[in-house]
Amino acid sequence: MCDKRGFTLVEILIALAVGTMMMAAIYSMINLSQRSSSGIERRVSAQQDAKTALELMAMEIRMASYNPLSTADGAIWLNPATCTAGDFSITPERKGIQVATANAMTIEMDINDLGSVRDVANEIISYNYDAGNLYITRATNCGSAQPFLGDTATSGRTRTVRVINGDTSIYNPVIPVFRYFDGVGNDISATVVSDPGNGTTGIPAIRRIEITLAVETENPDANSGRKRMIYSTSVIVRNHVP
Repeated sequence: MCDKRGFTLVEILIALAVGTMMMAAIYSMINLSQRSSSGIERRVSAQQDAKTALELMAMEIRMASYNPLSTADGAIWLNPATCTAGDFSITPERKGIQVATANAMTIEMDINDLGSVRDVANEIISYNYDAGNLYITRATNCGSAQPFLGDTATSGRTRTVRVINGDTSIYNPVIPVFRYFDGVGNDISATVVSDPGNGTTGIPAIRRIEITLAVETENPDANSGRKRMIYSTSVIVRNHVP
C-alpha cells in the first residue's frame, strides 16, 4: 500500500514561517514604494509652487516703473505706506521701486495707462519674506499681506514648501531673496539697502534684479528628510531707466 502520511507539525510550522517572511518582505517593498512615491509627489508639488511663484514675481517686478504716459515722477508714484491717492512718494526719484531690501520689495506701475497708480488692484505690489515663519507674502495696494509661497505653520491651511533663504542653520551666510545690480553689472545691493538714494545711487541705479528662492518640502521623507531646492532668475527693469 502507498504511504499516505500528511505533513508533520514541524513541516507545517516551517512552511508558515517561510510564508510569513515572504509576506513581510512583500509588505516592506510595497510600503517602501508607497513612501518613495509620496516623497516624489511632495517634491514635485514643491517644485511647481516655487517655480510658479518665481515666474509671477519676475513678471510683476519686470513691470516696475511702467509709466507709458511719462507722467512726472512727483505726480504718479504713491507713498507705499498709505497708497492714498494724492499722497505722492517723498522720494519720487525711486520711481516704481519704492522699497528694495534683501527680503522685501514694493513696486508700482501704471498698467492701465491712465497716468496714475492704484486704479486697478495690481498697480502697487509688495513682496516680503517672513524668515520666522518661512514663507513669502504678497500684498496689493497697501492691502493686507497674503500667503504667496508657503504659509504659517499655524494657519490650518495646507502648505507644501518652506522658504529657507534666511535659515542660518542651512545657509550661512543667508541667501537674499533679492539682489540688485546697476547698468554695468555691479552688485549694488549693499548701497540699495543701506542708502536707498534720492538721486543716481541706490534704488534709482537699479537696472537688474536677481530673485532667488531657496525652498524645502514641508513634510520630510522617512529616509532622506526634507528635499531642498534653489531656483533663481534675473529681471531687467527696463522701465526704471530715467
